[in-house]
Amino acid sequence: MQAFSLYKKLFSEYGKQNWWPVTEKGKTKPEYKNRKKLSEKQKLEVCFGAILTQNTSWKNVEKAIIRLNKKNLIDAEKILKTRKQTLAKAIKSAGYFNQKAVYLKEFCRHLKKYDFSLNKFFAEKDLRTELLSVKGIGKETADSILLYSAEKPVFVVDAYTKRIISRISGEKEKSYDELQNFFHKNLKKGAELFNEFHALFVEHAKQFCMKKPLCKNCFLKKECVFGKAFL
Repeated sequence: MQAFSLYKKLFSEYGKQNWWPVTEKGKTKPEYKNRKKLSEKQKLEVCFGAILTQNTSWKNVEKAIIRLNKKNLIDAEKILKTRKQTLAKAIKSAGYFNQKAVYLKEFCRHLKKYDFSLNKFFAEKDLRTELLSVKGIGKETADSILLYSAEKPVFVVDAYTKRIISRISGEKEKSYDELQNFFHKNLKKGAELFNEFHALFVEHAKQFCMKKPLCKNCFLKKECVFGKAFL
């Protein structure tokens, strides 16, 4: 199945996902909402969320974001001034909290070089390399920040994407770089499309293509090598 055809089928089934969920002014809980523009604080929240979501579910990250909001800690300068133990306690629900507290501080320390301005940071010519130089930020986290916060046209590859593409194609799971290159090559490059496609992969993985898939009722089973066994 061609990449864009898959996108259209997923979009037809699930509709717009309104990723990345962020917190509105005066509130504490992130919301899925169609937004044309993010505030500087919301962009920073996305960066924090991308770091916190490593090896855990968004449900757990959401609890951590709520606590950070209540403590007014969606603020790079305040994160650096906060004791590691206090920060770790605030993000405990996200798991690996001591490690992630360090990662948040390292990101904020890096941001200090840009006067704590994400706009200045995001103006870096080779932003991806800059992000990957920060302790605790790997390819998926860097690309999530690039796509959802900096709004750069970079396709995010996660475990869900690898699983779904592997089952549809009937081939072994491809590497991060192989899959990213595939989408960059076969789709019209655009942040909005990449944003929506990645979010749709996540939704499909939750609805049908989990570790033990529900192929029998999946709307993609006719086009899926793995799913055809259930026709």
